[in-house]
Amino acid sequence: MIPKYRTLFNDSFTLKKYQELQDDIASDFNYAPTFRIAETPFFISKELKAQLIEGCDDVIKLIQQDNFKKLTEKSLELNTKVPNEDKHTTFLAVDFGICEENGRVIPKLIEVQGFPSLFNYQPALYQKFQKHYPFLEELTPFFNSISSEKYLSIIEEAICNNHPKENVILLEIEPEKQNTKIDFLYCKRDIGIPIVCVTEIIKIGKQLFYKNDKGESIRVKRIYNRVIFDELELRKDLKLDFSFSDDLDVEWAGHPNWFFRISKFILPLLKGKYCIETTLLSDLKEIPEDLENYVLKPLFSFSGTGVIFHVKKGDIEAVKEKDLYILQKKVTYFPIVQSPDGKVKAEIRMLCVWKKEDAAPTLLCNLVRLSRGEMIGVKFNKDKDWVGGTLGLFE
Repeated sequence: MIPKYRTLFNDSFTLKKYQELQDDIASDFNYAPTFRIAETPFFISKELKAQLIEGCDDVIKLIQQDNFKKLTEKSLELNTKVPNEDKHTTFLAVDFGICEENGRVIPKLIEVQGFPSLFNYQPALYQKFQKHYPFLEELTPFFNSISSEKYLSIIEEAICNNHPKENVILLEIEPEKQNTKIDFLYCKRDIGIPIVCVTEIIKIGKQLFYKNDKGESIRVKRIYNRVIFDELELRKDLKLDFSFSDDLDVEWAGHPNWFFRISKFILPLLKGKYCIETTLLSDLKEIPEDLENYVLKPLFSFSGTGVIFHVKKGDIEAVKEKDLYILQKKVTYFPIVQSPDGKVKAEIRMLCVWKKEDAAPTLLCNLVRLSRGEMIGVKFNKDKDWVGGTLGLFE
């Protein structure tokens, strides 16, 4: 999208440099990410950047509405409701596929999440790309002209809310085994908070505690929540000393309710040139004849779990809980990133935080996934190169 930098990068690229980039990331913690790191950043033009910001603003306007909680209350009735919900989400991730419409490139809204993403890994990845391709110092993955240092200070404030670091924890299910482990490690390094498994939490009355490296019990005052309830529900083997539905004396950096409120649940409510026709199955008046042009998605799954790309009438009829699924019109991803042997599709996740007293979320950074397959995602890109996770860079 920015021809100058695409040419510069591709002319500089070698498999040796790609391996060195991966080795550099692995050397920080003697740990290599379990997801594929793409060979290249995505160079985003000013025009596409403006469209992405406009599309994000459309989503933000909806979630800022006074009646937003009322509009999304049903999402909590369908799931585990957690007490002590705050006024608004702390994190917002907005996914756009880079598509083609009437012969023009346009971002299309694929998904929205009121949940954290790889907020700490992305700036680290930016530094690695800069180190191995020095000309990339002229570009930035950040919005509003902020520096890497300013970015981290905003993230730290959102996560910690001025609490002592030892009283703030990153909470996850067996964090050592998660694909997002690399992000947790950078979070611990750069923010300075401990990583704690849900099974390590001790409940005393309404308070929560964990054991530090010295074996001392430390009070948990704020939780940076990375637990996906879908996964928690499946893990019947886990023994927890607390329940998320307990009335606890704790703050949340990313209250769990927002994972449900800001999700695919709101896609049918969003209209505009960057939105895709989306219908809740319970609102579907009749099954379309051209089902080859649709995709069936569960509302609250994560990482593409349960998505049916080639939908048949029987798939829709077989869904018992129709409040929990959407039927979404397919869009045509436009192969836009020039690799050494053909063009690659891209999806951009816009990353925002919403600090406690701010009137609106702040757009900070981005995450990009590249694909040669039918869809974005690991199973569609096995044994392919120039695919996987990366970031978008702006002039």
